[in-house]
Amino acid sequence: MSAKPIAVVTGGAGFIGSHMVDLLLERGFAVRAIDNLIGGREENLAHHRADPDLVFEKRDVRSFAPGDALFAGARFVFHFAGIGDIVPSIEQPLEYLSANVQGTVHMLECARAAGAAKFVYAASSSCYGLAAVPTREDHPIGPRYPYALSKYQGEQAVLHWHQVYGLPVNSIRIFNAYGTRSRTSGAYGAVFGVFLRQKLAGKPYTVVGDGTQRRDFLFVTDVARAFLAAAQTPRSGRIYNLGAGNPQSVNRLVELLGGEVVRIPKRPGEPECTWADITRISAELDWRPRVSFEEGVSRIVANIDYWRDAPLWDPASIARATETWFRYLGERT
Repeated sequence: MSAKPIAVVTGGAGFIGSHMVDLLLERGFAVRAIDNLIGGREENLAHHRADPDLVFEKRDVRSFAPGDALFAGARFVFHFAGIGDIVPSIEQPLEYLSANVQGTVHMLECARAAGAAKFVYAASSSCYGLAAVPTREDHPIGPRYPYALSKYQGEQAVLHWHQVYGLPVNSIRIFNAYGTRSRTSGAYGAVFGVFLRQKLAGKPYTVVGDGTQRRDFLFVTDVARAFLAAAQTPRSGRIYNLGAGNPQSVNRLVELLGGEVVRIPKRPGEPECTWADITRISAELDWRPRVSFEEGVSRIVANIDYWRDAPLWDPASIARATETWFRYLGERT
């Protein structure tokens, strides 16, 4: 039995989860990572393969029950596991609610049985819908598609376990995380994965509308630091918005990456700007972003080969992939 404090990371081979594993090992934790490898990649943890302080299990979080040995002695549980993307959630709402809500409940029960000192949940800013900016934690909730609903209901379960069972918890609503190891496969989704594959292929970037829309991009190592701070604080039952607090335009991203552009139609239900008000997390957890947007993009470009096997999108394939988006979200905007 390791004398080091134990942390469990669900989705530990995924984008944010693997960086969480990095940070925890660096800070002297013994880490138990869980991932079903549908979205995650085992190679994201390959640099820790010989580390005796890392245990990896390929399992779905819904397969765990209270008392599972993997959680024995766990001080912290970081819950990143789940499924993302807008269009697939519209097409497969049952799976999204099962994975993102019931999966969370399984992890809450395992953490409770283990007597964990803190459960930190990766929530989503999509719960706000089309929000006023900068967006505070007390902004009205308005999820517009099943993914957003499922992440919000997962958060409600987390806060409920705190209220009813006294489980120490905090929830972090992530705005626009980006960085190395972001997902390379699956549905049409986040702009970085799309643009990086297009850059590798020498193809034009598919920019939605005029490219002036802004996103509150936060580099993934800053995300991991925020989650550790939320675990180590004595505060509990808190919700924190997490972004850089400095939105960047898609046109600025294109400028940094360099290359030609092709315009595609604007999509219903997409905000012109996402912008986290980070006053609370800065004040209560003494957290601030460290990686500038320019530095973050530079780090990604230095590792661009990671996206070589990602889908290569063009206007026609994007139009096909987003038909459901226009059909179900268009009438309400």
